[in-house]
Amino acid sequence: MPFDYLDFDYSEDDEGTGCWDAMANVTAPRVPALAAEIAQLLAWAHGGFNGRRGPVEQGGDWDYELQAQDDEGRPLGWRFEAGSLQAPAAAPGRTTVSLSLSGNRFFADALHQVFDLED
Repeated sequence: MPFDYLDFDYSEDDEGTGCWDAMANVTAPRVPALAAEIAQLLAWAHGGFNGRRGPVEQGGDWDYELQAQDDEGRPLGWRFEAGSLQAPAAAPGRTTVSLSLSGNRFFADALHQVFDLED
């Protein structure tokens, strides 16, 4: 399942933990579509790996960091809670969002199968 807004770069550390980083910069009318992609990905991870989120080096299977800001660099407070994404748009101007996922090999294999992400 390809994404229209998220284009991930992959890296891996010495212990085999994978990291997928993406950044998108969109105008306000495109924020809902970007938010839907992020929500779909995070809902899948939370659903498939429920209770196993946390730093891999501390025993978690996966973790993520989500940040959004406006053109001036002010945070927009995007957060994923209770199965939904709160995603305010910058008004006026553009919204820049960065998403980093990290995970062990089990998480990476599942992520690759479902979302066809390269590693």
